[in-house]
Amino acid sequence: MSTLPTLVLVHGAWHGTWCWQPLIDQLPDLDIRTVALPSSGQNPAVLGGLYDDAVAVAKAIAAVSGPTVVVGHSYGGSPVTEAAATTGDVRRVIYLSALMQDAGESVLSQVGGVHPPYWDVHENPQGRAEHSYFEASHPLEILYSDVEPHLAQQSIARLGRQSLASVTQSLTQAAWHTLPSTYILCEQDMAIPLPLQEAMATRAQHTERLRSGHSPFLSQPAELARILRKQLELQP
Repeated sequence: MSTLPTLVLVHGAWHGTWCWQPLIDQLPDLDIRTVALPSSGQNPAVLGGLYDDAVAVAKAIAAVSGPTVVVGHSYGGSPVTEAAATTGDVRRVIYLSALMQDAGESVLSQVGGVHPPYWDVHENPQGRAEHSYFEASHPLEILYSDVEPHLAQQSIARLGRQSLASVTQSLTQAAWHTLPSTYILCEQDMAIPLPLQEAMATRAQHTERLRSGHSPFLSQPAELARILRKQLELQP
């Protein structure tokens, strides 16, 4: 097994650990851990919020006996930002076309307080925010624009629901203030526009670019693996 840090992978909204498999296949020599976020799943009644996700990320980091590098994709950047600074031996946080926020910010505030058009929002009619959720509208165009068609359809079939609490709860701390960070820009992303990525990436010490859509772990796993390996090798 490699002497490089353990790689902890945190998926984005609607997804699960399954989405990382093509990337993992490209890195057979690394110790890789994946985190299943409680905010994503099929049953709205049991979905967690941002803070539940941060606890899951923290537990995964704490379970590693040595140094880690933590990758957050899309929404996954939020619980990573919340959890990584105060748990374990994290050497670097990598934002993969991800939300890179500061303390006091939420996902919704980051996008101007308005639900993006590709969020199909279902608010609980009884006013119970913990049961409100949203689904991905037009996932083929928004999430998987450059993914091989058969794999894209398989992925769409596995998408879950995402709790509204995960995007309305605000961060209490931001790991990138105290930890080295890298932002990987996905230049053809239809979910998080490139100008927004570039604005957030100004907070990172290092940036990389991929000519990919929103999900390069499916569309360009070999190239993404190359970039991640380079980041791992930067560590002491």
